[in-house]
Amino acid sequence: MKEKWVVAAKSADFKGIGKRFGIDPVIARVIRNRGLTDLKDIDKYLNGTKEDLYDPHLLKDAEKGAGIIKEKILQKKKIRIIGDYDIDGVEAAYILLKALRRCGALADVVIPDRMKDGYGINAHLIRQAAEDGVDTILTCDNGIAAVEPVQMAKDAGMTVVVTDHHDIPYEEVNGQIRYIPVNGDAVINPKQEDCPYPFKGLCGAAVAYKFVQVLYEKMGVDPAQADVFLENAGFATVGDVMDLQDENRILVKIGLEMLNHTKNPGMKALILQNGLRPGTLKAYHIGFKIGPCLNASGRLDTARRSLRLLLCEDELESGKLAAELTALNEERKDMTAMAVTEAKKVIEENGMEGDKVLVVFLPECHESLAGIVAGRLREAYCRPALVITRGEHGAKGSGRSTECYSMFDELSRCRDLFENFGGHPMAAGFSLKEENIAPLRKALNENTVMTGEDLIPKVVIDVPMPVDYITEELTDQLSLLEPFGKSNEKPVFADRNLLIRHARVLGKDRNVVRMELESANHRVIEGVYFGNPDDLRLSVAEKYGMVKAQELMEGKRMDDIRMHMTYYPDKNCYQGFETLQLKISGFC
Repeated sequence: MKEKWVVAAKSADFKGIGKRFGIDPVIARVIRNRGLTDLKDIDKYLNGTKEDLYDPHLLKDAEKGAGIIKEKILQKKKIRIIGDYDIDGVEAAYILLKALRRCGALADVVIPDRMKDGYGINAHLIRQAAEDGVDTILTCDNGIAAVEPVQMAKDAGMTVVVTDHHDIPYEEVNGQIRYIPVNGDAVINPKQEDCPYPFKGLCGAAVAYKFVQVLYEKMGVDPAQADVFLENAGFATVGDVMDLQDENRILVKIGLEMLNHTKNPGMKALILQNGLRPGTLKAYHIGFKIGPCLNASGRLDTARRSLRLLLCEDELESGKLAAELTALNEERKDMTAMAVTEAKKVIEENGMEGDKVLVVFLPECHESLAGIVAGRLREAYCRPALVITRGEHGAKGSGRSTECYSMFDELSRCRDLFENFGGHPMAAGFSLKEENIAPLRKALNENTVMTGEDLIPKVVIDVPMPVDYITEELTDQLSLLEPFGKSNEKPVFADRNLLIRHARVLGKDRNVVRMELESANHRVIEGVYFGNPDDLRLSVAEKYGMVKAQELMEGKRMDDIRMHMTYYPDKNCYQGFETLQLKISGFC
């Protein structure tokens, strides 16, 4: 699929900013491209510490909720934490359980079963809690949309404290938005309209951490003791794909520092099981290595297994649990690959390539994989994608969106077609009757205001920078921009007319191309491309013909093949020596 390359054109006094903070003007330009203009915000971005985190008391109902839980602890009432089956829900449940037990609470945790219970608190879990003599339900990473289940718990005489971070459900009446409140005894969610908390983008585990700070204070425990949970909050922030801006950036920086020296036996075992070394972990490893293992149990088995790993104090048992989760993740990857292939076949056979919003019914797909498959389709076709599976009680689906399409808002306009739904602009989960799948596809595609331009993959180049400018110092300074992730992506640089003197295809799977490149000013530097070698072959063939492209890919030295390239400067460490190299991401 053709990409559209655009250069970020935000202006500022890059030299002045560089001088003020002791950074290269190129680094200053990247920071400006991330939307930061105020010097205080730039300082916080570069140098933010725990002291820059916001006061948890600013969260609406945090004081009230902590007061309720304190009274229940002192009265020895039975408290049940109800979490969710993804990384965020498991980490949030872990935080609350450890904290409540630290305060002497009579507390336990229930993680909903994805297949039997579905997402979050529901009628079945309320009935179970009543049978078990539970006095108080404390939710995490769910509950804000559970209007009926929460009311059911209240009617049964239970106290309900909701901690969540998802969008507040609403309905549109005569063009006016009316938010639908949940009747909890305390509702803690920064996205509530009347919540004064200055940052709205926390994940569920971060909300749980903030709540624990207030609870500890009320219980006479030093609130600083809650900081042990920064590791979990930071991990969940990456795992739940939250924006790495403002407070989240600090949470993840601190969380990564702690993760690299973790004292949690289960997390240590999971890191080692994935062939990683403590001290070298970055946000990437949470998002694509360790995190998916914690998610895999909730997808194919039960998320309680992931919670057991975090709670485990025995090294031998931790190793066993980590091995099981890693094996589950490998199985999940194989199943996902097959489902993606099937989804693409459905799209082609049903003439859906022209749809601006993909709605794909995969009745045989494991329902837990719908969101991952939707994400892969979004990447492959550069458009919002919803994948629907056949569950025990009807059809279930998950959607993944693009930046120009608010999935939560668009699904809200079709709420009559759903049994249940919830989510946020970039993702959603829902259930519906099978006969409503076709009407949903029709409605979403007829109602969308996306244009053809929105469906063209867009690569934003932070700095069009000749490779001659690259130095070791600049390459080292790029680490100041980490952690990378959503809304703080790894910067993209570009140079024109780089000569490809030589190329070799490497790797067991033949998915690495190592190149010898030469700039217009005759600087020679190594480039490496991780991906399908045919991408380079076809791009070269388009400009120079297939014969030349084939000769290049077969290792022949060339002196007339020049390509524009997007890249990221990096260091290649080999046998104790470091050399500068370019990680190539695109070419034309």
